[in-house]
Amino acid sequence: MSDPPPTNLPLSLTSALVPSAPPSTYYLPNFLTPTEQHHLLQKINTVPLPQWRHLSHRRLQAHPSPLTPSNTLLAAPLPQWLLEPIIPRLLSIPLPREEKSEGGGGEHVFSGAPHGSPNHCLINEYTPGQGIHPHEDGGAYYPVVATVSLGAPIVLDVYRKASSASETVDYMGDGWRREPVCRILQEPGSLLISTGEMYTGFLHGIAEVEVDEGLRDGEGGVVNWDLLGGEWRGRFEEAGGEWKRETRVSLTFRDVIKVKSLGKGLGFLAQGKK
Repeated sequence: MSDPPPTNLPLSLTSALVPSAPPSTYYLPNFLTPTEQHHLLQKINTVPLPQWRHLSHRRLQAHPSPLTPSNTLLAAPLPQWLLEPIIPRLLSIPLPREEKSEGGGGEHVFSGAPHGSPNHCLINEYTPGQGIHPHEDGGAYYPVVATVSLGAPIVLDVYRKASSASETVDYMGDGWRREPVCRILQEPGSLLISTGEMYTGFLHGIAEVEVDEGLRDGEGGVVNWDLLGGEWRGRFEEAGGEWKRETRVSLTFRDVIKVKSLGKGLGFLAQGKK
Protein backbone atom coordinates (compact mmCIF):
# COMPACT_ATOMS: atom_id res chain seq x y z
CA MET A 1 0.00 0.00 0.00
CA SER A 2 1.36 3.44 -0.90
CA ASP A 3 1.81 6.18 1.65
CA PRO A 4 -0.79 8.96 1.77
CA PRO A 5 0.51 12.23 0.28
CA PRO A 6 2.20 14.63 2.71
CA THR A 7 -0.19 16.71 4.79
CA ASN A 8 2.43 19.09 6.13
CA LEU A 9 2.91 21.22 3.02
CA PRO A 10 2.90 24.91 3.95
CA LEU A 11 0.03 27.21 3.08
CA SER A 12 2.68 29.42 1.46
CA LEU A 13 6.45 29.46 1.20
CA THR A 14 6.57 32.04 4.00
CA SER A 15 6.80 29.33 6.65
CA ALA A 16 9.54 27.54 4.67
CA LEU A 17 11.87 30.55 4.51
CA VAL A 18 15.33 29.60 5.78
CA PRO A 19 16.50 32.04 8.47
CA SER A 20 20.05 33.42 8.22
CA ALA A 21 20.32 32.18 4.62
CA PRO A 22 20.50 34.50 1.61
CA PRO A 23 17.05 35.57 0.38
CA SER A 24 15.12 33.86 -1.08
CA THR A 25 15.85 30.32 0.19
CA TYR A 26 13.09 27.90 1.18
CA TYR A 27 13.30 24.44 2.74
CA LEU A 28 10.51 21.88 3.03
CA PRO A 29 11.14 18.58 4.84
CA ASN A 30 9.05 15.51 4.01
CA PHE A 31 8.10 16.89 0.60
CA LEU A 32 8.01 13.29 -0.64
CA THR A 33 6.82 10.22 1.23
CA PRO A 34 9.20 7.26 1.79
CA THR A 35 7.28 5.25 -0.82
CA GLU A 36 7.59 8.06 -3.37
CA GLN A 37 11.30 8.34 -2.67
CA HIS A 38 11.79 4.59 -3.12
CA HIS A 39 9.84 4.62 -6.40
CA LEU A 40 11.95 7.48 -7.79
CA LEU A 41 15.22 5.78 -6.88
CA GLN A 42 14.03 2.61 -8.60
CA LYS A 43 13.16 4.52 -11.76
CA ILE A 44 16.44 6.44 -11.76
CA ASN A 45 18.47 3.24 -11.52
CA THR A 46 16.50 1.28 -14.12
CA VAL A 47 15.58 3.85 -16.79
CA PRO A 48 17.25 2.83 -20.09
CA LEU A 49 17.85 6.36 -21.35
CA PRO A 50 19.53 8.69 -20.80
CA GLN A 51 22.42 6.66 -19.48
CA TRP A 52 24.53 7.81 -16.57
CA ARG A 53 27.30 10.21 -17.51
CA HIS A 54 30.36 9.59 -15.34
CA LEU A 55 32.34 12.62 -14.15
CA SER A 56 35.44 12.63 -11.97
CA HIS A 57 33.52 13.32 -8.74
CA ARG A 58 29.98 12.11 -9.44
CA ARG A 59 27.68 10.71 -12.10
CA LEU A 60 24.59 12.32 -13.58
CA GLN A 61 21.59 12.02 -15.88
CA ALA A 62 19.95 14.88 -17.80
CA HIS A 63 16.22 14.72 -18.61
CA PRO A 64 14.85 15.05 -21.21
CA SER A 65 18.37 15.61 -22.62
CA PRO A 66 21.58 17.58 -21.95
CA LEU A 67 21.70 21.19 -23.12
CA THR A 68 23.42 21.96 -26.39
CA PRO A 69 26.73 23.91 -26.41
CA SER A 70 24.64 27.08 -26.84
CA ASN A 71 22.68 26.29 -23.63
CA THR A 72 19.58 25.33 -25.60
CA LEU A 73 17.19 22.52 -24.71
CA LEU A 74 15.80 20.40 -27.53
CA ALA A 75 12.04 20.42 -27.04
CA ALA A 76 10.79 17.25 -25.37
CA PRO A 77 8.66 16.56 -22.29
CA LEU A 78 10.02 15.37 -18.99
CA PRO A 79 9.18 11.70 -18.32
CA GLN A 80 5.98 11.18 -16.39
CA TRP A 81 7.75 9.60 -13.42
CA LEU A 82 9.67 12.86 -12.90
CA LEU A 83 6.55 15.00 -13.27
CA GLU A 84 4.27 13.16 -10.84
CA PRO A 85 3.95 13.91 -7.99
CA ILE A 86 6.77 16.45 -7.77
CA ILE A 87 5.75 19.19 -10.20
CA PRO A 88 2.02 19.54 -9.28
CA ARG A 89 2.97 19.51 -5.60
CA LEU A 90 5.69 22.12 -6.12
CA LEU A 91 3.42 24.43 -8.10
CA SER A 92 0.62 24.10 -5.54
CA ILE A 93 2.60 26.01 -2.88
CA PRO A 94 1.89 29.75 -3.10
CA LEU A 95 4.61 32.35 -2.94
CA PRO A 96 4.78 34.76 -0.01
CA ARG A 97 2.52 37.71 -0.73
CA GLU A 98 5.45 40.16 -0.92
CA GLU A 99 7.10 38.11 -3.68
CA LYS A 100 4.09 37.80 -5.96
CA SER A 101 4.37 39.83 -9.13
CA GLU A 102 2.21 42.85 -9.74
CA GLY A 103 -1.03 42.46 -11.64
CA GLY A 104 -2.24 39.36 -9.85
CA GLY A 105 0.30 36.92 -11.31
CA GLY A 106 3.15 35.07 -9.70
CA GLU A 107 1.21 32.53 -7.67
CA HIS A 108 4.13 30.04 -7.41
CA VAL A 109 7.89 30.13 -7.87
CA PHE A 110 7.75 29.26 -11.58
CA SER A 111 4.84 31.58 -12.47
CA GLY A 112 7.18 34.06 -14.12
CA ALA A 113 9.26 31.46 -15.93
CA PRO A 114 9.10 31.38 -19.74
CA HIS A 115 7.34 28.00 -19.70
CA GLY A 116 5.53 28.36 -16.37
CA SER A 117 7.02 25.14 -15.00
CA PRO A 118 10.33 23.25 -14.92
CA ASN A 119 11.26 21.70 -18.26
CA HIS A 120 14.58 20.13 -17.27
CA CYS A 121 15.83 17.85 -14.50
CA LEU A 122 19.46 17.10 -13.71
CA ILE A 123 19.98 14.02 -11.56
CA ASN A 124 23.26 13.83 -9.63
CA GLU A 125 24.49 10.92 -7.54
CA TYR A 126 27.06 11.50 -4.78
CA THR A 127 28.73 8.58 -3.01
CA PRO A 128 30.61 9.15 0.29
CA GLY A 129 33.57 11.45 -0.26
CA GLN A 130 32.19 12.93 -3.47
CA GLY A 131 31.03 16.52 -3.88
CA ILE A 132 31.00 19.47 -6.24
CA HIS A 133 33.00 22.71 -6.15
CA PRO A 134 31.11 25.95 -5.45
CA HIS A 135 29.33 27.06 -8.61
CA GLU A 136 26.32 28.98 -9.89
CA ASP A 137 23.53 27.76 -12.14
CA GLY A 138 23.94 30.67 -14.53
CA GLY A 139 21.93 32.45 -17.17
CA ALA A 140 20.74 29.43 -19.15
CA TYR A 141 17.91 29.00 -16.66
CA TYR A 142 15.11 31.07 -15.21
CA PRO A 143 16.47 32.06 -11.76
CA VAL A 144 14.69 29.40 -9.70
CA VAL A 145 16.11 26.03 -8.67
CA ALA A 146 14.02 23.33 -6.98
CA THR A 147 16.09 20.45 -5.62
CA VAL A 148 14.65 17.21 -4.25
CA SER A 149 16.98 15.01 -2.18
CA LEU A 150 16.83 11.21 -2.09
CA GLY A 151 18.70 8.40 -0.38
CA ALA A 152 20.67 10.11 2.38
CA PRO A 153 21.25 13.51 4.00
CA ILE A 154 23.98 15.87 2.85
CA VAL A 155 25.16 19.42 3.62
CA LEU A 156 25.08 22.19 1.02
CA ASP A 157 27.68 24.95 1.54
CA VAL A 158 26.78 28.47 0.38
CA TYR A 159 29.46 31.02 -0.60
CA ARG A 160 29.22 34.66 -1.57
CA LYS A 161 30.37 35.33 -5.12
CA ALA A 162 33.87 36.73 -5.53
CA SER A 163 33.70 40.52 -5.81
CA SER A 164 37.18 41.00 -7.29
CA ALA A 165 39.83 39.16 -9.28
CA SER A 166 41.91 38.67 -6.13
CA GLU A 167 39.03 36.82 -4.49
CA THR A 168 38.53 34.53 -7.47
CA VAL A 169 41.58 32.51 -6.44
CA ASP A 170 39.65 31.39 -3.36
CA TYR A 171 37.56 29.25 -5.68
CA MET A 172 40.51 27.65 -7.51
CA GLY A 173 42.20 24.31 -6.97
CA ASP A 174 41.42 21.43 -4.64
CA GLY A 175 41.15 23.41 -1.40
CA TRP A 176 38.73 26.17 -0.50
CA ARG A 177 40.20 28.94 1.61
CA ARG A 178 36.95 30.81 2.09
CA GLU A 179 34.45 29.69 4.69
CA PRO A 180 30.82 29.31 3.61
CA VAL A 181 28.42 32.04 4.65
CA CYS A 182 25.95 29.35 5.68
CA ARG A 183 25.32 25.60 5.55
CA ILE A 184 22.01 23.95 4.65
CA LEU A 185 21.24 20.36 5.61
CA GLN A 186 19.18 18.48 3.02
CA GLU A 187 17.28 15.44 4.30
CA PRO A 188 15.98 12.61 2.12
CA GLY A 189 12.58 13.55 0.74
CA SER A 190 13.14 17.28 1.24
CA LEU A 191 12.73 20.15 -1.21
CA LEU A 192 15.12 23.12 -1.34
CA ILE A 193 14.11 26.15 -3.43
CA SER A 194 16.67 28.81 -4.36
CA THR A 195 15.68 32.03 -6.10
CA GLY A 196 16.19 35.76 -5.81
CA GLU A 197 19.48 36.85 -4.24
CA MET A 198 20.33 33.25 -3.33
CA TYR A 199 20.37 32.42 -7.04
CA THR A 200 22.10 35.53 -8.37
CA GLY A 201 24.54 36.51 -5.63
CA PHE A 202 25.88 33.25 -4.21
CA LEU A 203 27.61 30.02 -5.11
CA HIS A 204 26.76 26.61 -3.71
CA GLY A 205 28.75 23.42 -3.41
CA ILE A 206 29.15 20.12 -1.56
CA ALA A 207 32.35 19.34 0.32
CA GLU A 208 34.23 16.17 -0.63
CA VAL A 209 34.07 14.54 2.80
CA GLU A 210 32.90 11.21 4.15
CA VAL A 211 31.40 12.63 7.35
CA ASP A 212 29.28 15.76 7.66
CA GLU A 213 29.90 17.58 10.94
CA GLY A 214 28.29 20.45 12.81
CA LEU A 215 24.77 19.17 12.29
CA ARG A 216 23.23 21.30 15.00
CA ASP A 217 21.63 24.66 15.65
CA GLY A 218 23.57 27.83 16.35
CA GLU A 219 26.95 29.17 15.25
CA GLY A 220 28.84 26.74 13.06
CA GLY A 221 25.71 24.64 12.58
CA VAL A 222 23.11 24.51 9.83
CA VAL A 223 20.77 27.44 9.24
CA ASN A 224 17.69 25.32 8.57
CA TRP A 225 17.90 23.31 11.80
CA ASP A 226 14.46 24.40 13.02
CA LEU A 227 12.91 23.45 9.66
CA LEU A 228 14.18 19.87 9.67
CA GLY A 229 11.80 16.97 10.11
CA GLY A 230 11.57 15.80 13.70
CA GLU A 231 12.74 12.27 12.96
CA TRP A 232 15.96 13.28 11.25
CA ARG A 233 16.71 16.06 13.72
CA GLY A 234 16.52 13.50 16.52
CA ARG A 235 18.86 11.16 14.67
CA PHE A 236 21.43 13.91 14.17
CA GLU A 237 21.25 14.82 17.87
CA GLU A 238 21.75 11.18 18.88
CA ALA A 239 24.78 10.98 16.56
CA GLY A 240 26.40 13.98 18.22
CA GLY A 241 25.95 16.30 15.26
CA GLU A 242 27.87 14.07 12.85
CA TRP A 243 26.63 11.87 10.03
CA LYS A 244 28.58 9.35 8.01
CA ARG A 245 27.62 9.89 4.42
CA GLU A 246 25.75 7.37 2.31
CA THR A 247 24.79 7.56 -1.37
CA ARG A 248 22.68 10.65 -1.98
CA VAL A 249 20.79 11.48 -5.19
CA SER A 250 19.55 14.96 -6.06
CA LEU A 251 16.88 15.94 -8.59
CA THR A 252 17.43 19.53 -9.72
CA PHE A 253 14.45 21.03 -11.55
CA ARG A 254 14.86 24.21 -13.60
CA ASP A 255 13.28 26.01 -16.55
CA VAL A 256 15.70 26.29 -19.48
CA ILE A 257 15.05 29.62 -21.17
CA LYS A 258 16.07 28.71 -24.74
CA VAL A 259 14.14 25.78 -26.21
CA LYS A 260 14.44 24.65 -29.82
CA SER A 261 11.82 22.59 -31.59
CA LEU A 262 13.02 19.96 -34.02
CA GLY A 263 9.68 19.87 -35.83
CA LYS A 264 10.70 22.08 -38.74
CA GLY A 265 14.10 20.50 -39.07
CA LEU A 266 12.54 17.05 -39.36
CA GLY A 267 9.72 18.07 -41.65
CA PHE A 268 11.25 16.35 -44.64
CA LEU A 269 10.96 13.03 -42.82
CA ALA A 270 7.22 13.49 -42.36
CA GLN A 271 6.82 14.40 -46.04
CA GLY A 272 8.68 11.30 -47.08
CA LYS A 273 6.19 9.13 -45.17
CA LYS A 274 3.13 10.49 -46.94
